[in-house]
Parts: sequence; C-alpha cells; structure tokens
Amino acid sequence: MKVSIYNQQGQEAGKAELPSEIFEVKFNADLVHQVVVSQMANRRQASAKTKNRAEVRGGGKKPWRQKGTGRARHGSIRSPLWKGGGVTFGPNQQKVFKKTIPQKMRRKALFMVLSQKLKDEKLVVLEELKLEAIKTKMILDMLKKLKKENALIALPEMDKNIILSARNIPKTAAIQAKDLNCLDILKYKYLIMPESAIKVIKETFSKI
Repeated sequence: MKVSIYNQQGQEAGKAELPSEIFEVKFNADLVHQVVVSQMANRRQASAKTKNRAEVRGGGKKPWRQKGTGRARHGSIRSPLWKGGGVTFGPNQQKVFKKTIPQKMRRKALFMVLSQKLKDEKLVVLEELKLEAIKTKMILDMLKKLKKENALIALPEMDKNIILSARNIPKTAAIQAKDLNCLDILKYKYLIMPESAIKVIKETFSKI
C-alpha cells in the first residue's frame, strides 16, 4: 500500500510503500484488549504496603499480667486487635500482577493497531526526522505544521536530541521503532515515524 510522506515542514514530499503484512491486518478487538491488559498488568507496581504486628513499632512489653486483673489476656499492644496494631492479611508488595502473552499474539496485535492507525488516517510517515540540537520548540513547530499534536514518534534508532526534545511536550513522546507496542500506540492519537522506521519495524517483528 502506498501512502504520502511529508517533510518536517508539513509538506508532501512523495510516496512510500508500506508492507501489507504489517499495515493491512484485520482488526480483532478481543486480541488487542487481551494484549493491552497484559501490558498494563506487567507495568503495574505492587506499591501498597501495610505493617504486620512484627513490623509495627513498640509493643515489646506485656500490657498487664496474664491472670488476676479480670481483663482479657494480651501479650502486646501491637496485636491486630488493638488500635495502632499490625494489619492482618494486608497488602505486602509480594503480589504478582504479571501476565504472559505469547510473542505471536503480541506481534499480531501490534500489526492490527498499526493497520488501524493507517485506516483511521492517524499514521504520518516523514521523509526524515533530524534535529541538530535538543530543541523542544522545533518538535512542537513540526507537530503544529503537521496538525498532529498528541502523537507518539517512532524513531528508527536512538536519537537523544529528539527524545529529549519531545519529553517536555504534553501528550507527546518518542521511542525507538523496535520498542513499539500496542499500549503506547493506543495511548496517543497519532503515530508519526520516518520512512526508515518502517524497515526497522519489519526487520524487528518479522523475526518473531
């Protein structure tokens, strides 16, 4: 399939051929949903933590003697029965949220999302994308000229100038094409990539 390619000034600069095995895949919402949920789970951090009775400060002394007071027996004021005591069966940062999805399913879902971006006219292919220095304004100007703000930029290789320039722009990010995934693509409205990134995508994900 042929699509128009643009320069950094937002002007059409020619045509590019997109591989049909990547950009013409029928969309399956169930598969994409399954892959996105697994990616979200894998990024989730078990940050909730409560202290059990062994971790709560204090309570080393028995509050009163075992017998003869008429009160219930207790061994520590940090028992879960007491206010300020430890928590029974609370979160302890040991829960594992990780979900495993086969590589072929992840690749298929990625191709579906890329195909859908192209179908919805939310994929922009650039002739090339280069910055001589770290300049946020240059990336911002390019996005405005393309009329494609809220975009993910896929780079053919590591480019510190572009990644750092895009970092401070709201709803904009830049990653390497070899690291593309469903979750990041769907997070942004548009996907922008230089023509050379298409070759990287094909070489990276066709091996799986």
